[in-house]
Amino acid sequence: MKMEEVNKLDKVNMAKKIDELKAQVFEMRFQKQTSGITQPHLLRSMRKDIARLSTALNQLQDKSE
Repeated sequence: MKMEEVNKLDKVNMAKKIDELKAQVFEMRFQKQTSGITQPHLLRSMRKDIARLSTALNQLQDKSE
């Protein structure tokens, strides 16, 4: 997910996407420890997407204040 895509989302959608990604990261970490995963690079990209979304959400909240 690129910043252009992130900036198009509103606050509610950003928060939903963050929750979804956190759940996916949790599942992948659990899977990695138990049986291994075939695409470990996705874990890193999901964490980066969470950071991008969190940054954009914080910027929107700062603007509204």
